[in-house]
Amino acid sequence: MSEERRPAKILVVDDEKVIRDSFCRVLLKDGYAVEAVESGRLALERVAEESFDIALIDLKMPGLDGMETLRELKEKDPDVIGVMITGYPTIESAVKAVKLGAYDYLTKPCSPEELRIVVARAAERRKLYFEKEQLRRRLDARELSEPIVGESKAMRRVMEIIRKVAPAESTVLLTGESGTGKELAAQAIHQLSPRKEKEFVAVDCNTLVETLLESELFGHVKGSFTGAVNTKHGLLELANGGTFFFDEVGNLTLNTQSKLLRAIQEREIKPVGGTQRIRVDVRIIAATNQNLREAIGRKTFREDLFYRLSVVPIHLPPLRERKEDIPPLIQYFIQRYNRKRKKPITGVTPAALEMLMKHNWPGNVRELENSIERAMILEEGEMITPRSLSRPSWAETPEKSTAHSPQLASLEELEKEHIAFILQQTDGHKSRAAKILGIDRKTLYQKVQKYRLS
Repeated sequence: MSEERRPAKILVVDDEKVIRDSFCRVLLKDGYAVEAVESGRLALERVAEESFDIALIDLKMPGLDGMETLRELKEKDPDVIGVMITGYPTIESAVKAVKLGAYDYLTKPCSPEELRIVVARAAERRKLYFEKEQLRRRLDARELSEPIVGESKAMRRVMEIIRKVAPAESTVLLTGESGTGKELAAQAIHQLSPRKEKEFVAVDCNTLVETLLESELFGHVKGSFTGAVNTKHGLLELANGGTFFFDEVGNLTLNTQSKLLRAIQEREIKPVGGTQRIRVDVRIIAATNQNLREAIGRKTFREDLFYRLSVVPIHLPPLRERKEDIPPLIQYFIQRYNRKRKKPITGVTPAALEMLMKHNWPGNVRELENSIERAMILEEGEMITPRSLSRPSWAETPEKSTAHSPQLASLEELEKEHIAFILQQTDGHKSRAAKILGIDRKTLYQKVQKYRLS
């Protein structure tokens, strides 16, 4: 269910039963999801369990008054729209309520029509906020989005399948080595689908521990775990109506796999620490560089989830199996990074192209892109030359490298050698070196200390 079609969830907080009952009758009749509590303390307990869109709060209540309730409520869930209810409106109380985050106020007794108008304004405010967040995320995703470049028979076949599957609602499982462009394929499916005006949300299952991953996916209520200082909406809820991309889905724990399977089957999610389920409408695309059938055999991946995800499997071939795509990819990356340069690079020399064509590309398209960006930074002329491409790890062809090496180097030795080479080429400029290496400065500093390169 998309956000604009989900009824706003309203919490009525008033110590007068007649007010609670009358508000609930009117709002339920108008299609809102409504709950009511008789004190500020109960309201805070309820908000700790579940998120609400709008809170109607009585100003004068025994115990925790309306102002304090609003203040603490906004601390727990900053996104909630607060509306104050008062029998004694004053400019002073209105100003104080606004400073604490109230959006509007109601004077009681009020007519059903007055209640409807104020709640409708608050619901529209909430809807606009949600749409703004969705638009921001969509613009961020489109800014990062790139075309799938490839003229090989293998890539033409991939694009043919993408065009066929995009209009459907079927789940898609993208397989292939790291760097083959699985996220670009997922973005292409989204952009060619009826959901293209909604969000494309991606999460890398490899980067978060289980508790944080569940919180990112399903959201959490305040206090559900250490560090949960506010109630948070999950990414699956934010992606309502759009497409959700699980990158490296094979790294999910069995516990999270079980919850994901339930979310796909029932189209519902439950925030961490919450008691209520939230309806979601998302198209699922997953990707992995693992052999999930082997993972099923090892009992590290659920067989039922595998079949749920792989309704339409699409395999992205490695770059070494489609080397005819290297020249157009080179031109694309040169054009892309020329926009950032004052002095443009016009192309690559024949010797440099031969070098690029001979390399085995274990990092696939991502490695090629990093190599071109690095060469454009280091190159002093108008053409990329072998000198600006030279790297200890692949300056020679694999055959030559093996034949002339007295012993094979370890992965750590290759990494240390490569980082030292990049630092030398950038005159020790760590920000530039980190950008070329495709890592952040903190990671580079850690590796410099680890390998004692400083």
